[in-house]
Amino acid sequence: MKKVLFIDSTHQSLQQGLEDLGYQCDYFPDYGYDEYLKIIGQYHGIIIRSKIKLDAEILQYAKKAIFIGRVGAGMENIDVEYAEKQGISCLNSPEGNRDAVAEHALGMILSLRNHLIRVNTQVRQGIWLRDENRGFEMKGKTLAIIGYGNMGKAFAQRLIGLQMKVIAYDKYLNDFSDKYANEVKLKEIFQEADIISFHVPLTQETHYMFDEKWIKNMKKPFYLINTARGSVVNTLHLMQGIKEEKILGAALDVLEYEGTSFEELKKANLPEAYEALMQSDKVILSPHIAGWTIESNIKLSTVIVDKVKALTQ
Repeated sequence: MKKVLFIDSTHQSLQQGLEDLGYQCDYFPDYGYDEYLKIIGQYHGIIIRSKIKLDAEILQYAKKAIFIGRVGAGMENIDVEYAEKQGISCLNSPEGNRDAVAEHALGMILSLRNHLIRVNTQVRQGIWLRDENRGFEMKGKTLAIIGYGNMGKAFAQRLIGLQMKVIAYDKYLNDFSDKYANEVKLKEIFQEADIISFHVPLTQETHYMFDEKWIKNMKKPFYLINTARGSVVNTLHLMQGIKEEKILGAALDVLEYEGTSFEELKKANLPEAYEALMQSDKVILSPHIAGWTIESNIKLSTVIVDKVKALTQ
């Protein structure tokens, strides 16, 4: 019987689906990188979220593997180039959590522009400030989506009823304008955007894609949304932009200070920029849960089953 190694826990539908396809599924929750390295050669498939990095060192021993299933969208913890050279297909499941991410991004920007986090705290403390907490309407504003894949397009779909101008930039797509967003060049983003929302994978190219140069290029004050990966945004430059009032506020589901598994922050030696982020009432934060709904937990797994089935049968 062919075997699949589960490195992370997943919804039970993934194991059940693979067993229905004829695979034996093994899960060793207490194992670490070194233990996986010793046994990975036994397996025809590998299921992972973000517990370890599947780098060339460990993948060289995956001689039987025909697929890696990443339960989620980002592939930065997998050496995809090396895996594919070894004949291993790398599968992910952005279709499973794109709706969750889109709804979360919308909720964050609406909360930010209407100061909902701040006023909730104030009212509970007996503070009743109205003029000081006037919000900003979305209608008539321009929102720019950076990265028009599964996540970016799903977000654009949620915006259609707000009567905004939605524009999008994607370096790797062409002629993708649709009824939800118009394709533009970066210079138009810099010129027009009132809100910027990042939906790109983390690569060497997108690391610190948002930095002081990006901020300097913007022609008017704006809001930032990041539900992609924390290191897409340079936090030091973000906080400086907020201090200088070039950035009106930020909604961040991800931080560059997250650990590899996204389960906690790298608590040692957190910089001053982190402290400024925590203290700012112009920033709202969530713990990397934009794609973490009850429904997406199931869909992320069923998408992988479907892709494995299409690959192997």
